[in-house]
Amino acid sequence: MGKGEPAGGTDDLARLDAVGLAEAIRKGDLSPVESVQAAIDRIERLDPQLNAVIHRQFEQALAAAVSPDLPNGPFRGVPILIKDLWAEEAGQPHHAGMKCLRDAGFTSDTDSHMVTRYKQAGFVIVGRTNTPELGLVATTEPHAYGPTHNPWDTDHSPGGSSGGAAAAVASGMVPAANASDGGGSIRIPAAMCGLVGLKPSRGRVSMGPNREEWGVSVQHVVCHTVRDAAAILDATAIPFPGDGVIAPDHGRPYDTQIGSETGRLTIGVLYDNHRVDVHPDCVAAVRRTADLLADLGHEVIDSHPKALNDVGWTEDLSGAFAINWAVGAALSVDHLGERLGRELTASDVEPGTWTMAGMGRGFSAFDYAQAQSVMATWRRALAAWWADGHDLLLTPTTSLPPPRLGELTPAEGEPLRGSQRSMPYATFTSPFNTTGQPAISLPLGASEGLPVGVQLVAAYGREDVLVDVGSQLERKVDWSQHRAPIHA
Repeated sequence: MGKGEPAGGTDDLARLDAVGLAEAIRKGDLSPVESVQAAIDRIERLDPQLNAVIHRQFEQALAAAVSPDLPNGPFRGVPILIKDLWAEEAGQPHHAGMKCLRDAGFTSDTDSHMVTRYKQAGFVIVGRTNTPELGLVATTEPHAYGPTHNPWDTDHSPGGSSGGAAAAVASGMVPAANASDGGGSIRIPAAMCGLVGLKPSRGRVSMGPNREEWGVSVQHVVCHTVRDAAAILDATAIPFPGDGVIAPDHGRPYDTQIGSETGRLTIGVLYDNHRVDVHPDCVAAVRRTADLLADLGHEVIDSHPKALNDVGWTEDLSGAFAINWAVGAALSVDHLGERLGRELTASDVEPGTWTMAGMGRGFSAFDYAQAQSVMATWRRALAAWWADGHDLLLTPTTSLPPPRLGELTPAEGEPLRGSQRSMPYATFTSPFNTTGQPAISLPLGASEGLPVGVQLVAAYGREDVLVDVGSQLERKVDWSQHRAPIHA
């Protein structure tokens, strides 16, 4: 199937965002069971074309929806999907895109803190979404479960590593889905599928009990509206005892920032960073957004942190980030092997994963410590630009439009082809995983019928500014009314 082939009629419930669906349930317009059953029906109808939902837990979801013990939280009865990478649920599969875990029928023995917060908020989990192996590349085509297709054009990738989540939301299966971001894995799929993707600040959301907050990865959602990104963050950004980093609160609750009009902001623009060529349509989306921001009364200036396009700085960061990424791959392979009860071998993982993990094991403790020092120096250098009076930075989300399926996968004799070809998609996103700053991708561009996104980056801890300005742009453009050709 190619571009523009629709799948069935419009489902009115699929047009509601998570906040709107929760409001309808509270008013008694529908029950949690009706809400969850409608999502199940959409998944069964749409997923054969997209391969976004790899684990279905429909019976459990319906039982939770009808239970008197369903928490009366702000999203009571709203269906949600969980990314099959680190966000674990007790008794449910957790395969992280790996065939060895799939073949072993591996299940988790505890709820991740994020999943606990979802349940406390009243969300009903209906399944888990596809992800590349260990989330290492910018497409979702794992050997374990096969490729996920972009609902805007099924010949193209929905991005990665939260590609299953983005495809599910963009097609209307659920209003929002869990996603994670270690180098752009919330923002890249959001850009490629026409969604809102907010990467929170480091330490905003607990990563426990099996992950740590001081790394490059964070958890949140992909969704259609800024108010969903804000309200779901309000419900989940509640620390647990023992969290290693807790981001400072500014402007909480975030949903009150919708339409708050905080005044004229100073916004810098970066169109390219001289590391990769940026597609003209991605540049055009930034220019259009800069004009919209100026029309809204903000001061838009040609300014950005110098480190972002200084060759020496960016090469140093690229090397440090690569060491951190490879060491993380090695640790993940060893950790999952321990949980499986045996040491993993090359036959257990994809060639790219095995090669990257091998590289990680080859670095010394000195190499790793030096990489952390480089990343810390970079973090402080970038923070100074915001401290000097700039409120936001505007960039493309990705350097290129969505790739065709197969373009970011390994080839014979090129195990790292997927990682290397993913770099243009993470050029603008990964620096802010290093710094821990919040950043949001907004669906404000297109390229030959496929979505491209723009990114806004705020100072550390200032998700409130992103929500405020994002909601201003949303009122101007109303992107959530424009849905993918494959939709409910």
